[in-house]
Amino acid sequence: MEVAEKKVLVFGSGISGIGAAGLLEERGAKVVLYDGNEKLDRQAVKDQLGTDSKTEIVLGAFPEELLGVLDMVIISPGVPTDLPIVKKMHEKKIPVIGEIELAYQLGKGEVLAITGTNGKTTTTALLGEIMKNDRESVFVVGNIGNPYTTVVDDTREDSVIVAEMSSFQLESTDAFRPRVSAILNLTPDHLNRHHTMEAYIQAKMNIAKNQTQNDVCVLNYEDEVLRKFGEKIEAQVLYFSSRRKLEKGIYLEDGNIIYKNPEECLVCNVKELKLLGMHNFENVMAAVAMAAAYGVPMEKIRESVRTFAGVEHRIEFVAEKNGVAYYNDSKGTNPDAAIRGIQAMNRPTVLIGGGYDKNSDYKEWLMSFDGKVKELVLIGQTKEKIAEEARECGLHNITLADTFEEAMDVCIRTAKPGDAVLLSPACASWGMFKNYEERGDKFKEIVNSL
Repeated sequence: MEVAEKKVLVFGSGISGIGAAGLLEERGAKVVLYDGNEKLDRQAVKDQLGTDSKTEIVLGAFPEELLGVLDMVIISPGVPTDLPIVKKMHEKKIPVIGEIELAYQLGKGEVLAITGTNGKTTTTALLGEIMKNDRESVFVVGNIGNPYTTVVDDTREDSVIVAEMSSFQLESTDAFRPRVSAILNLTPDHLNRHHTMEAYIQAKMNIAKNQTQNDVCVLNYEDEVLRKFGEKIEAQVLYFSSRRKLEKGIYLEDGNIIYKNPEECLVCNVKELKLLGMHNFENVMAAVAMAAAYGVPMEKIRESVRTFAGVEHRIEFVAEKNGVAYYNDSKGTNPDAAIRGIQAMNRPTVLIGGGYDKNSDYKEWLMSFDGKVKELVLIGQTKEKIAEEARECGLHNITLADTFEEAMDVCIRTAKPGDAVLLSPACASWGMFKNYEERGDKFKEIVNSL
């Protein structure tokens, strides 16, 4: 891809947009950074771009005269692709791609890419550790918080890029072709953005659309949609399963993780892992299958798997205070992820839930409590909605809190020695926090101050 002297619009001024603008400028493009939020601090955006940046910053209403001069648009993941102005860009045949696609086309090396509703971050982080144990030039990028565009200039022909991919990012790919891909699971999420489950699934499946018979796609055998998907794609398919023995792939049997392709090989016993819960065993299986398919020796895989302690904000043990164990699962941003959080608890639990409404149904999550939750403390935009659904499920120990600090006060008062306090909201953080990391950090700050 040649971008020198081309007029390129970067749509969105978040971390991905800033990264894309910087890379484009380095490659000689004439960059316009646009954000529809007119209240943004222009100087703060400029400071992020750097003092030498020549990028033009446009905020507020989109100046439609730009459509006549643009050669390309780089759309940030947070920008819906069905906005009227984006539709106009397509109508005018202006190429519209995402930050991931831009980085892929301008960078070097091979990509190992992971998507799915839940488990992406843990799987990506573990696969990154495995690859760093085997290769010299490894970059862990994407939805995990490190934009792909910021490492492009450091990539080499022998680099391995381990990328966490959201459905938002996969909506705007074109030539993107991972050497090994994985789809971990598919449950309802982001339906406020994608509108239908079918559109959400299609976005996730874009990860494998350009893969050939020389590539590998790792899929969850226990997900019926993914099992069928595996029957119709070009890539070689490796399944993983936590419920049954597979003829080919990776599976869990009597607490042992076994990789079979074509010979049977013991990876480890789950008791050797530092991660809790069946969902994490599945994440380990996916990462191991990807690494093995890419040619990493099993001994190196074992070393990394046994020492991996998990990721921040995902069922993260914070501290034990006054006999109460505090767990930060702020990354449980949808009901399915939050189910996994409560399933990992082995104590009576005071649970903080609620936040931004992504049009989710919470009943399955509420029914998964299985008598573990002694008090449900609800916050955010969804608190009334969840409270109503909770009562319908026969749950009545419910407290509504106006602020996060108030919710924490309730938890601290309610929890007794031998209990746990779990932040696993089943909702996004927007409206109260910038992101789930800020929410998790606030939880840890309050706990550590006790």
